[in-house]
Amino acid sequence: MNIGQAARASGVTAKMIRYYDEIGLVAPASRTDANYREYETREVNELRFIKRARTLGFSMEEITLLLSLWRDRGRPSREVKAIAEKHVAALDARIAEMQAMADTLRHLSHCCAGDERPDCPILADLTGGSEPTPARHQRTVQSRGRQRD
Repeated sequence: MNIGQAARASGVTAKMIRYYDEIGLVAPASRTDANYREYETREVNELRFIKRARTLGFSMEEITLLLSLWRDRGRPSREVKAIAEKHVAALDARIAEMQAMADTLRHLSHCCAGDERPDCPILADLTGGSEPTPARHQRTVQSRGRQRD
């Protein structure tokens, strides 16, 4: 099949297929007499493998390693499992970091009155608790055409 057909069959764009070829992630496709790329079922399966690994958040380095292990029918599965477990640990750490961020923002949002007053715990937190100096604040207010109270 040509690159367009391989792209449709694998769910990977033709541009990405060319990129994977360029960086050596996949073996260069065979070429027709007219110099068009030709793909076999094996190559399309590799592209599906790469797409799924990317969907699961594996890095290109990890995908390269996983792909080489997948191609090696004599590999021990413990190597694959170790890569997956390391990736899960990294995902868990990122999830914990994001949950902490969400909790902090939820708390700050709850503490903000959201009214006409200028004091805002969200902005105070983002600036480490510092407020703009009065002179700088005055210039900002005046530049907007408002008067300061």
